[in-house]
Formats: sequence, C-alpha cells, structure tokens
Amino acid sequence: MHPPRRRRGVRRFWTAVVAALALPLTMLSTGSTPAQAAALQCSVDYRTNDWGSGFTADLTITNRGTDVIDGWTLTYGYAGNQKLGNGWNGTWSQSGQSVTVKNAGHNGRIAAGAAVTTGAQFAYSGTNTAPTNFAINGTSCTGAHQPPITVLTSPAAGAVYAQGDAVPLAATAAAADGATISRVEFYDNTTLLGTDTTAPYSLSVSSLTVGSHSLLAKGYDSLGASADSTPVGITVASGPAVVASQTQLPVQQGRTASYDIKLSTRPSADVTVTTARTGGNSGLSVTGGASLTFTPSNWNTAQQVTITADNSGTGAATFESTANGHAKASVNVTQIAATKAYDARFLELYGKITNPANGYFSPEGIPYHSVETLIVEAPDHGHETTSEAYSYLLWLQAMYGKVTGDWSKFNGAWEIMEKYMIPTHADQPTNSFYNASKPATYAPELDTPNEYPAKLDASVSAGSDPIAGELKSAYGTDDVYGMHWLQDVDNTYGYGNSPGKCEAGPSDTGPSYINTFQRGVQESVWETVPQPTCDQFKYGGKNGYLDLFTSDASYAKQWKFTNAPDADARAVQAAYWADKWADEQGKGGDISATVTKAAKMGDYLRYAMYDKYFKKVGNCVGPAACPAGTGKDASHYLLSWYYAWGGATDTSAGWAWRIGSSHAHGGYQNPMAAYALSAYADLKPKSATGQADWAKSLERQVEFYRWLQAGEGAIAGGATNSWAGRYATPPAGKSTFYGMYYDQQPVYHDPPSNQWFGFQAWSMERVAEYYQQTGNAAAKAVLDKWVDWALSHTTVNPDGTFRFPSTLQWSGQPDTWNASSPGANTGLHVTVADYTNDVGVAASYAKTLTYYADRSGDTQAAATAKALLDGMWDNHQDDLGIAVPETRADYNRFDDAIYVPSGWSGTMPNGDAINSSSTFDSIRSFYEDDPAWSKIEAYLAGGAAPSFTYHRFWAQADIALAMGSYAELLE
Repeated sequence: MHPPRRRRGVRRFWTAVVAALALPLTMLSTGSTPAQAAALQCSVDYRTNDWGSGFTADLTITNRGTDVIDGWTLTYGYAGNQKLGNGWNGTWSQSGQSVTVKNAGHNGRIAAGAAVTTGAQFAYSGTNTAPTNFAINGTSCTGAHQPPITVLTSPAAGAVYAQGDAVPLAATAAAADGATISRVEFYDNTTLLGTDTTAPYSLSVSSLTVGSHSLLAKGYDSLGASADSTPVGITVASGPAVVASQTQLPVQQGRTASYDIKLSTRPSADVTVTTARTGGNSGLSVTGGASLTFTPSNWNTAQQVTITADNSGTGAATFESTANGHAKASVNVTQIAATKAYDARFLELYGKITNPANGYFSPEGIPYHSVETLIVEAPDHGHETTSEAYSYLLWLQAMYGKVTGDWSKFNGAWEIMEKYMIPTHADQPTNSFYNASKPATYAPELDTPNEYPAKLDASVSAGSDPIAGELKSAYGTDDVYGMHWLQDVDNTYGYGNSPGKCEAGPSDTGPSYINTFQRGVQESVWETVPQPTCDQFKYGGKNGYLDLFTSDASYAKQWKFTNAPDADARAVQAAYWADKWADEQGKGGDISATVTKAAKMGDYLRYAMYDKYFKKVGNCVGPAACPAGTGKDASHYLLSWYYAWGGATDTSAGWAWRIGSSHAHGGYQNPMAAYALSAYADLKPKSATGQADWAKSLERQVEFYRWLQAGEGAIAGGATNSWAGRYATPPAGKSTFYGMYYDQQPVYHDPPSNQWFGFQAWSMERVAEYYQQTGNAAAKAVLDKWVDWALSHTTVNPDGTFRFPSTLQWSGQPDTWNASSPGANTGLHVTVADYTNDVGVAASYAKTLTYYADRSGDTQAAATAKALLDGMWDNHQDDLGIAVPETRADYNRFDDAIYVPSGWSGTMPNGDAINSSSTFDSIRSFYEDDPAWSKIEAYLAGGAAPSFTYHRFWAQADIALAMGSYAELLE
C-alpha cells in the first residue's frame, strides 16, 4: 500500500523565559543542497501489494546524481493487461501498456541523495509481472538494490530462560540482486551480543541479565546493504521457571480456549506442573492439563492447559501453573460474551502490548514512544515518551477494566503517570513566588531558528492570571498538577532530570525530563537542540542552554515545564469512560479516588484556555498596544497548543512564571473532556469557576469546528490571538473567530501543521463520543458532513487492505464567525494530496465511525469501521502487534545543520560538541550505535530511502481500543 507520509506526535511549545514547543510532524521532507551541472542519475524502487485481481504499486524515486532534479516525469511499461485505477503523490496516466507519472506540486524537487514516493492502484488478470525499465525525464534509471531479508528464528517470542542458561540465537539471511550475505549480527536491544560470518548463523549467549530482553538479528550483504529482523521478546528468570505462552487469554461463554506451558530449563528429574484458578470469576475452570509432567527429555515441548467458560457471566480470573523449585507462570483469563469476538481481539492485542518481553515498557512500567529505538518524530528517539503515551495507557487500562472488571490496572496507570510525568514539588520548588498579577516576561516568537535568541522585553505588559488563586484555594498548594510533555525514559541523553532530581547526569538510571522545540514555527525536529527541564548550567554552554533561545543581560538557573493539553484532556476522557464502565459493574468506588485526580488535572488544564501573556482575546495587534487582560477576557475557552510554567531553582531567588498559549488548533480540541468536566458530577472540578469555564469551553469548541469546516467537510487549521507569535498585524482581510485570526497552519510550518489526516480522525473521534453520549445536534451536523467526506476518500479492497487520506492541502479561508448566522464557508477548500494505510490513524478513524454509527444508525459508517478493523487484523498482524512498513525519505535529514550562533559553544552530557558546525546527528552520536543505523548510513551515502516497521505505543493502544469500542457498540 501507499507508504505513510506523516510523522506522528511532534509538538512545539513556547514559554516566556524559555520556549518549549511540541508539534505533530505530518509529512516527509527533504533537505539536501544541490550540486551543479551534473548528468541526471536515478533509481526506482518498485513494490506491490497484490490481491490477485488488483494491486497497489509503491515507487520510490531516488536522485543518485549530484544535481537537484527540479520537476520529474516517470515513465515505465507493463507486459500484461494492468489497468490504472487511480494514483497519488503525482499525476498518473496510461496509454496502452505505458505508464506516465508527473510530479505533484509538493514533491517535484528531489535534492541530491534524496527520494520521493508515488503510488497507484491497478486492476489486472492473469500474470502481474513487475516492470524493469524506468526512466526519469527520459533518462533510464537503475533498479534500487534490495536489502537482505533477515529473520530471527530462535529463540521463540515469549520464551523464558533461567539466568545463566544459554540462550540460543539463530537467524536466516537471504541476499538480493546477486549479492551474498557477509555477516549476521545479534543484538539485545541496541547492545551487540556477537557476530557470525557463516551460515547457519547462530550465537549462544549466557550473560543476559534477569528481566525482559528484546533480541534481533541484523544481516549484511556483500554490497553493503543491511536489514534487521523483527524483534523477539524473551524473559530471563532468576532461576528455573514454568513458562506460559501468553499472559492474557479470552474465552467466550460456553466455549474453551487453551494456552501452552513448558519449562525454562532442563530438569534433572521429572517435574509435575499443576494449574489451578487462584481467584476471580468462578465461571472459568481448568478442564484439561490441570496436572502435566515434564521430563528431562520433553521439558521444552509445549503441553496445553484448557480453560472452559460456563454459559453465563463475564469477568476475569487468574490461573497459576506451579511446580516445586520453579517460578510460577500466571495467565489472566477473561470470560466474555459469546458474541464478543472484538473483545477477544482487544484482549489478544492487550496481551501483546503488556507482555514485558515485547519491549513496550521500561522497567519502571513507563510506556516508550515505540518499541524500536531509531525513530525521529515528536520524540527524537524511540525510547523517549510523551504525555500522549501516558494518556493512551490510561485509556487502554480503562477498556481493560470494562472487559475484565479489574480496575487495579487503571489505578496503577494513573499512579505511574503521577509518579513520573507530573512534576513533584521538588521539581517545581519556587511556585510560591508566582505573582498572578505579573505572570511572565514577554519574548517574541520569531520566524526561523537563525533569528534566535529572542530578546526578553519587560516593557510589554502581561495581563493578570485569574485562576491561580482559586486553584490554590481549592487544592491547598502552589504546585501545578499537569503532565510535562516529553521524557527521556532511559536517560539516553544523560541529563538525569528524573523526578525530584536536577541534572543528575548520565549515571542516573531513572527517566529524565527533557525539552526540544523552542525556536519558532519553522523549526522542525531536525533543527532542535535538546535541553534539560532543570538547567543548572552543568551541560550546554556557560549559561546552560538558555542563551540559545532567549537574550538577556544575565541568566539564572531555572526549571521549566510544558503541558500538551490534548494529552491531559485525553486522560480526563479516559477517566470519564472508566467511571461510566466501573459504575455499570457496581465498582465505581474502586476508582473514585483516581477519578477525583482526573477532575483536578482538568481544573489546571484551563491554563490552556488563556492567551500566552494573558492579554485580552480579540483583535489583539501590537505587543504594547494589545491590552492586558483583567480576568476571563484573556480566555479564548479553546484548548490551545500548550501551557507552561517555570521558575528559579534557587529558593531564595523569589520568582516563578506561568503562561498560556495564543494558538488554538482544530486537532487539539476535545469536547468530550469538556462535557465530562462541565456536566458529569464525578468529574466536577473543585475550583470556584472550573465547571462554568468548561461549560463555556464545550460550547466554544463545537462552534470552532463549525467555523473551521470546509465545504467538503474536513476541519481546517485553527486560530491565533497573536499573529506570528508576536501580536503582529495579520494580512488584510483575514477572517476571525471571536476576534482570533484564522491560521491555516497554526503553531508550526515545517511541515504545515494541518496537513496530517490523523488530526482529523483524532479530533472527530472526540466529537463522535460527545455526540454518542448526548445526541448534541450541533456535533451531529459537523459529523454528518465530515463522515461523508472521509468515506468518499476511503477505499477497502477485496482482500481487506485499505487506504484513506494522508496529506491534505488547503486553500481559502472560512467566513468570519457569526454565532447567530454561521457562514457556509464557500471559500474554504481541502484536497487530498495522497493516501495511506497507517494503522494507528485507521484505528482512530474506525472509532470515529463506530461512535457516530451507534448514535446515527449510519450503516455505511458502521460497515467501514468493521472493514478497517478486519483489514488490520487479517493483513497486518505480527508478533508485537499490528504494523505496516513505512518508507522514511525524511531520514536524509540526519545530516541537517542545527543553527547555533557563531561563537557559541558547549557540550552535550556525553561530550558531543555543540557549535556552529553541529548537525542533528552530531549532537546525538548515540544513534550511530543503534543496530538500525546502517540503514541511515546507506541512505545518506546515496541508497534508497529506508523502510521501517514501527510499533508505536499510541497506535497499538488505539487499535486495541478501537476493537473494544466496536465490541461495545456495534457487535
């Protein structure tokens, strides 16, 4: 299928004393400097997804010359009766067997060494022979060399070994294009265990420590190409253990299900393993394999335990398999209704996500952004995490409570989030010095990174903060109760800013708070300089990292945090559903304390409703001329891009600050959370005006969607109260929403912030939940139009594969908002530039359709939701979850220069130099030790764009949630 063109979750935040930005990057980009006057050289990599009567073709065009290709036409021919249906990422046409593709407007320029992708769908009968002759602008292209195929064949996924026992690693590797395999390397995560240069490729390792391990093999061929296998998760136990094949098992009413058990190590004599239910649902019982004998000869041969469910009842029970001298194996078995096949899918995928050996979680139980370490998106490393991931963990555990009746895991997820992602008092020690009448010092946002540092300007007045006092009165503390957005879970950078610590350094083993984005709308992830949230000037330059971002006469050591409002709102959303489902089970008391904490988080989340410097909302032009707010007139009542807070680390220094954000994006709104905080008693905030503020926000958010809805049905970018981030004069004729100016791409421009379809699916899913729960007519009107548009651009093939919009392009603007007589927005339009089969976005999209169909009765929406879920389940499963390959052409930007002012110098915690010659990679040298790094090296040397299969936590959780939602509402 067409490769995804989005980079999920990059977030940008600005603060007053330090900018801390976060943004979702939503398209691939290239950034090499062209050489001059060289002959065109190119290669074309051709791949298909074939279902017998049709196929999709994905083509990667790589510029292998030294000159830029400025505009391209691709030509090639088929030998059979292949017939073009439609294409994307270019203008496709066919004459007989000849195919011509002309570049789209956004991908016509291919820098030296860079690549672009295009694709199309065809029908055919008979033989589908791949073409071999390609040309770009009339010049013949070579075929790209295919990397080897590497498969780790041993150990088996989920295997358990006793500490000190040999773990047998084995792999197969096959080379392409006449090459041969030169070696196979074996890794434990990113640690090289050993190398084998001759087949059969194997390695025996006895040194693995107790705990979970993610193993992979990496094959190299004689032409220098390499490829790594899918990771395999295993567990090393402190001694002999009973091993179960899975940790979760669903059983439908009146049926049986089985799992395998064996021993981790060869015993010296026969061992009897007994399995019994130790607690929980009494309708589940062992009906086979209650007592099994393992001998020194069959110890590693799996034997089955069979569980039978009675004909009524639901709920979970724990079954333990025990043997003398062995650690026990526990399996959580859940009885579900006989008709709930999608609940069974939820539990199966939940088991994969939560299996420690599969690598989704740190030893502390923190969800990583992805299992894989080499990934550059919002987090610039896979083993960082975001508040987004924590919020998805909460929602996942809420659904688990609904299906199983076990609410301990939901409570546990909140406790992990509170311990590691909500700053403690020690992390924000000087909030008591915060002056609500002077919240922060103004600094302008600038257009490009090379314009920084931005000068602080105390002469620009800020408004007053109207909620600080009532929050302190309600909760008895000056501390802010909200998540920071970004965390270096394994302390890869080495700042050591774990909760309660400030720059403890590389030796610290705990998760570390960090920041990245900080320098304007044009700063992509490839141009960021990571920095600690608590800057004691231990790393960076003489002023730590502060003087890269702001210009002042002197600098104080300080702490600063930034909140991503969409994540905190999602946490509240998850708490709402948890409370509803627990109440239905008569277990609301099990989670009441956690739900109260969610209401508290929602109370503080109101900081996201305020202009950055608490200036009056509406027609705000000129930093000095725009009046300071005097209370709630500084609130736009929308969920903006961030709120942030900080202060001095020196408790005698006596200062702290807080800011909101002037920029509101359509994709960040959450009317479901606003409804929960304003109309649901268990989530009512304690503050004096919290409930009223959220009631007004609910109304305002639904109006915002209506204002941003294009004629076709999609939701456009957003609005700002501070044009260009510095209260500049907007272009003449700019339309407004309650005096805020329309912004097609609010917050960031590299790439444009509203081109990713995922924002559409995420946001409309929240609207659909609100509509499903309340029947709100205004929400339905928005959904009716959006669903029709989305369905018209969705294709489900006969084999269940699918595609839907990926990159969107916008033109025009909405009408200026008139609440009593909304305009028709005839001048605002969207077009679909290309399509995707991204499974995470597919899950959000399916949930939107599920909630909408349940309330509206729309049969096409219901059928498409089912088709997306079935297509993922049938076509894209692997040992770790559900995933599809992604071609990452943007990875040519590892060599991108990072702007550092001339004369500025410093070091990262590992000693990497920071200066005017720095690049993205040079200050992240740890990437060069990653087992997947050779893919990047080959690409930077002129090879084809690398392909990765990523297992993002948020995506896997959302797929599981989509299965559970469908089971609840439509199955």
